[in-house]
Amino acid sequence: MIPGKSSGLVIQIAVVLISVFGVCPTSVAQGPLPDAPMPVPAVEHGSAFVSLPPPITTDHTFWDRENKVLFFAAAALNGADFAITRSNLQGGGRELNPVVRIFGRSTAGLAVNFAGETAGVVAVSYLFHKTGHHKLERWVSLINISSSAAAVSFDLAHR
Repeated sequence: MIPGKSSGLVIQIAVVLISVFGVCPTSVAQGPLPDAPMPVPAVEHGSAFVSLPPPITTDHTFWDRENKVLFFAAAALNGADFAITRSNLQGGGRELNPVVRIFGRSTAGLAVNFAGETAGVVAVSYLFHKTGHHKLERWVSLINISSSAAAVSFDLAHR
């Protein structure tokens, strides 16, 4: 790099910028041009403060009808899954879910597993409800209902 070339380039850029901003009248103007029309507000308000409409929210109580139905369906299908799994295990079958396999050695352990699953669905749904994720709140129950229905169907088909 030649030392004189870089400083010459900086000087050329500075000269171009000064000439552009020096020649352009609007760059130094303090307001609108004298012959330009002044903008007219479309609507005049009685006060300086404009009130916005409240945002549309879909807040609902946690224990509304839809959640009650979803939680009841999840609990019913978890109960059916418990009963069929217990029946299959007592008939010599084996548990395919590795998490449930830990609890499936006794009826009490199996009951705790499925009761905990139902309580977990309600707890996670409540967490999503409190953080404003109302669609996810419903989806937790729907996913649990789907998985329990699939497990019940599989257990009934493989008796």
